[in-house]
Amino acid sequence: MAALLFRRSCSLLALLVGVSLLVFVVFDLLPGDPASVMLGTSARPDTLAALRAELGLDQPVILRWLGWLGAALTGDFGRSLTYGMPVSGLIGQRIAVTLPLAVLSLGLALALGLSAGFLAARRPGGWADRSATVFAQVGMAVPNFWIGLLLILVFSTTFGWMPGGGFPGWTSGVGVALKSLLLPAVALALPQAAVLCRVTRGALLETASEDFLRTARAKGLSDTAALLRHGAPNALPPILTIIGFQFAFLVAGAVLVENVFALPGLGQLAYQALVQRDLVTMQAVALLLAASVLLVNAFVDLLQLWIDPRTRSPA
Repeated sequence: MAALLFRRSCSLLALLVGVSLLVFVVFDLLPGDPASVMLGTSARPDTLAALRAELGLDQPVILRWLGWLGAALTGDFGRSLTYGMPVSGLIGQRIAVTLPLAVLSLGLALALGLSAGFLAARRPGGWADRSATVFAQVGMAVPNFWIGLLLILVFSTTFGWMPGGGFPGWTSGVGVALKSLLLPAVALALPQAAVLCRVTRGALLETASEDFLRTARAKGLSDTAALLRHGAPNALPPILTIIGFQFAFLVAGAVLVENVFALPGLGQLAYQALVQRDLVTMQAVALLLAASVLLVNAFVDLLQLWIDPRTRSPA
């Protein structure tokens, strides 16, 4: 087990280093010079050359990547060309919105998706199964930003029950802040709940025909109790895998929803940096989001190793 954990840790470290190099090189190849963005197109050539030397843009890309990676490991992602402040400070401000939004969305997706998937698997072909199938198909087909626009139209514009956008900040009170995150969380959660419902249903139905479940029923357990007590633990590994992907998506893929609801999160920061050609900020946000995806999936792998001993095979 220790050897397996060591190999997984080395693989994760290699992936993180590889992703950092890919992110740096891709953004470095984008057209546009950060020095020209800072000074404007009318800057004198000698002034432009001096700023490029100060920013290290006259060095080979490998040396610049090593310097950037070393600084990033200490929490120094450079200074934003657009906002004129350290990128780490910007990320700290924005992640205070994106992370709670992702956690709230995941909680809603788990509550709805797992419940609907279990009810569908409990009586295959019944009304709950048919309803869950329709929900899963519609939920996976409709984009989350369209759901967000519909929620704003109904609950904000028409009835005025919920705020239609913006974030008042946590200093305004936890209840007020969570209320502003509820509609975007629902918009993000519904498609993920549809996916989770379908995966949960399939995983439970696969275990429903196993001998240990038939034995449990023969001993007097009801179908619901047998499925919940014996089927659910054996169906957990594929469900955990999907949950890991979903949380990573909710953190890294909320760009459209954050812009629809005007939330000052990482998604909106990434979009604004792209529009302003703020390469320093874009690199930092991309690296953070990619690292979060890798770390969440690594954590899910460790959970599966703990839950299912069969996954501990060296192969």
